[in-house]
Amino acid sequence: MTARQHFGDRGQTLPIYIWLTGILLFAAFAFFAFAQAASARNGAQSAADAAALAAAQDARDELMDRLGGAIGQDDNWLDWLNGKLDPEGTGAAAAAQQLAAENDSSLQGVQMVTKNGYPGYQADIQTNYTVGDSIIPGTEGMRAKAHAIAVIQPRCDFDLDADPEKPVELVCDGEIVDIDPEHFDPDDLPDASVLFSVHLAE
Repeated sequence: MTARQHFGDRGQTLPIYIWLTGILLFAAFAFFAFAQAASARNGAQSAADAAALAAAQDARDELMDRLGGAIGQDDNWLDWLNGKLDPEGTGAAAAAQQLAAENDSSLQGVQMVTKNGYPGYQADIQTNYTVGDSIIPGTEGMRAKAHAIAVIQPRCDFDLDADPEKPVELVCDGEIVDIDPEHFDPDDLPDASVLFSVHLAE
C-alpha cells in the first residue's frame, strides 16, 4: 500500500518538473534576447557619442582656423572666443560619418544645435548590424538607433572692454594666453583644447 502511494507521487511530480523546466528555459531565452537588445543599444549609443564628438571636434578646428585668420584683421575677433560656429561648415558631417562607420553604424543625420547655452552638434545613427535571432519575433531584422549631442565650450575669460586692436590677455581655466593683434602669427595660438573644450552634453 505504501509502495503504491510513493509511485503515484513520483508520477504526479514529473509533469510539474517538465513544466518548471520549460518555464526556466523560456526565461533564459527571454533574458538572452533582452541582453542582445541591450548590447545593440549600447553599441548604438557608443557610435552616436563618437560621431557627435567627431563633428564637434572638427567644428572646433574650423573655429580655430577662422579665429587665427581674424586676429589682427577683424575688429570683432574676440567674438570668436565665444564659440561662434560657421553654419556653412561641411567638415563636421564628414567627420561624424567616418566615426559612425568605424563603429559599424550609419549616420542618419547631423545638425548644429545649442545645448545648455553652448553650440554643438547632434548626431543620429543606426547600427548596420541587427539585434539578432531570438524568441521574440522580428528581432533578426531590428537595428538599434541612438543620438548624441556634443558641445564646444569656451574656456577663456577676458576683459569685455578690451580693445581688439591692442594686446589682450586671456585666462583659460587658469592658463594665461597673451595675444597681440599687431604682432600676431597664427602659430602663436595654443592648442585648440586650451581655448575650447569638447564634451558630450548631459
